[in-house]
Amino acid sequence: MGPHPAVAAIRLAVRRVLHDIATGQAAEHGSTAHGGNGHGAVAVAHRPGGPSTAQRHRGPAPADAPLVLVACSGGADSMALASALAFEAPRLGLRAGGVTVDHGLQPGSALRAEEVALRLRELGLTPVESITVTVGRDGGPEAAARDARYAALDAAAERHGAAAVLLGHTRDDQAETVLLGLARGSGIRSLSGMAAVSGADGRYRRPFLQLDRQTARKACLVQSLPVWDDPHNTDPAYTRSRLRHEGLPALEKALGKGVVEALARTAQLSRDDADALDAWAGQAESAVRDAEGVLECAKLYALPPAVRRRVLRRAAIEAGAPAGSLFARHIEEMDRLITGWRGQGAINLPGKVVAQRQGGRLVIRQG
Repeated sequence: MGPHPAVAAIRLAVRRVLHDIATGQAAEHGSTAHGGNGHGAVAVAHRPGGPSTAQRHRGPAPADAPLVLVACSGGADSMALASALAFEAPRLGLRAGGVTVDHGLQPGSALRAEEVALRLRELGLTPVESITVTVGRDGGPEAAARDARYAALDAAAERHGAAAVLLGHTRDDQAETVLLGLARGSGIRSLSGMAAVSGADGRYRRPFLQLDRQTARKACLVQSLPVWDDPHNTDPAYTRSRLRHEGLPALEKALGKGVVEALARTAQLSRDDADALDAWAGQAESAVRDAEGVLECAKLYALPPAVRRRVLRRAAIEAGAPAGSLFARHIEEMDRLITGWRGQGAINLPGKVVAQRQGGRLVIRQG
């Protein structure tokens, strides 16, 4: 008898991602289709459901095999992910490890982090690391905690030479992210939510974006995996918590079931559109600059607004404006120098960058 359907679903999702990682590592190190690559990865032919049993690695992964880490808070999503990684990684010739981050925001958080690390070790993961971070204040508590967490995960990945870090974000998390972007009046890139692959060199992988939160929780239940429910997830002081427990239920009550699935589908469609527009802007950028590399207003004006604003954003970042501090209103003010020129003065941008129209050209530089 096979595993419970919830367990089978999470394992399949993880298997597909690990298959991509193993194949990528094999290609990077020049593996053949019928053997190892010197790093323990097994090259396999692509199959929709992952490699067959005959194609899978037999026994534990070699000590020099590529390492995949799971970021685990101890919650149902990440514990389900950790269990699936522990099961699937050795079968594909990969090593599996784990990282838990203690944000220090709650009493007893250090003890809980050690408990999570212990659970990961009991699953057979190694190396396992518990990292304590200091959370700042920039951007609000949720954003500051996220920044500290990713900085810690990046450092752990570099320290251990990990090929990838798996994150347990689900379809429900994706829907919440899309709604938050919509509420902020963000552009299409924000509405595209979280990418299945992100970070430097595709470091971060999110296998569960097509699975709902209940599937992960059910998988933990049937495997008797202990789960810790973060009280911050139900604290109305946090925007995402209010959206999760009040906003989305209200939408489903008004619009019927299927809101989460529709929002997740919107994220993917928006991402496809945003990727296409970004590529267009990249191609257009060189064509709207003069021989000295300065942007020409007339050529910018001729571009579609969505493409022009992307060119302006890229130019501002290139001049030194921090991407995270460059908001839609900044881009709109720059755009008015092109489309609504009435002799207005220079515009101050984050990072002490100044944008100014001079003789038919748009000069963006450090002030």
